[in-house]
Amino acid sequence: MANWLKLIISLALPQLVGGLGAFFTFSSVKTWFPTLIKPGWNPPSWLFGPVWTLLYILMGIACFLIWKSDHPQKKAMLKLYTAQLVLNALWSPAFFGMQSPLLGLLVIIPLWVAIVLCIIQFRKASPLSSGLMVPYLLWVTFATALNTAILAMN
Repeated sequence: MANWLKLIISLALPQLVGGLGAFFTFSSVKTWFPTLIKPGWNPPSWLFGPVWTLLYILMGIACFLIWKSDHPQKKAMLKLYTAQLVLNALWSPAFFGMQSPLLGLLVIIPLWVAIVLCIIQFRKASPLSSGLMVPYLLWVTFATALNTAILAMN
């Protein structure tokens, strides 16, 4: 497969996951989510869309760098990346779709672990790819803390 096609696919997949998440988030963010007690450090709702869009772009580039590499563990790395992408896709339906901070937490913790593993493994094939996943880890760390606080407060 040509690298340009790998790049397009790599960039499109996380954006599709984001779109799926938005589908589950859209109605709940206007109805259920405002009724929850949230910590004072909860960011404004408008911030989530731009942050996730940027993170999905960085994730896509990271995936592309692994996919185009000749590293012998490339397939395993891409499977790990896919696993974290699936967990990412499951968080919004769990938290917003099922309106359950507990289910959200049960999804986001293994997601955080999978991202850490991606960062560690990606470094073997592409230090840049590994580094591109760090902002995602930082945001998911923040989201995990926020999810935990919302669960504790409600």
